[in-house]
Amino acid sequence: MIPIHDENPSKRFAVVNVSIILSCILIFLYQKILGDQKGIELIYSFGFIPVIFFGEMSLPTYLQLIPPELTILSSMFLHGGWMHLIGNMMYLWVFGDNIENYFGSLGYIFFYVICGVGAAFLQAYINLESEIPMIGASGAISGVLGAYLVLYPKAKITVIIPIFYFVQTARLSAVIVLGAWFIIQLVSSLFQDSGGGVAFAAHIGGFLSGLIITLIIYMGGQFAKLNSKNI
Repeated sequence: MIPIHDENPSKRFAVVNVSIILSCILIFLYQKILGDQKGIELIYSFGFIPVIFFGEMSLPTYLQLIPPELTILSSMFLHGGWMHLIGNMMYLWVFGDNIENYFGSLGYIFFYVICGVGAAFLQAYINLESEIPMIGASGAISGVLGAYLVLYPKAKITVIIPIFYFVQTARLSAVIVLGAWFIIQLVSSLFQDSGGGVAFAAHIGGFLSGLIITLIIYMGGQFAKLNSKNI
């Protein structure tokens, strides 16, 4: 299922969400302009590599453009191909505006980064000795999906469902769309080897980070409202 629209209007323009999308697109275009070799070097310099991040190895001097600690952030703005970029930005466009509306622009920045960090650490925990750069916004975006599931489970999502050579559209509740998405990530992670490919563990880590953070904040807000009424 590919989400293309949600029937959940935002109260105001999501400036941070749109800025993230534009930044990812511009950086990807820069990657393409660099060419294959320089593009790969960029990924190794700014991608999140567990064995480098935890100090077990070092990059060649010419690739050490930023401290390893910062790659956990820079990696969120790099993508490996057009489909990787388009898929991530589509999810962020559909779901991110409502989450920014809920947290506020500044709060959304912190939320997005925390979810991305949680995603990266879970992926690294699976293979601490990995020398493969992890790139992409999908870990942080997964956190956005987790938050959306908590806040708007009944919102209607228009999705595209490819069936062989046919394409079908459907309107489904967010709980169905996001629940199915999470199950796919979970099952896929169980059958994935330790090589490269999709970082399913990062998706799970980001989703759970976003879900837990939002659930705590939401329940805290509900508790505060209940107490104020009782007073």
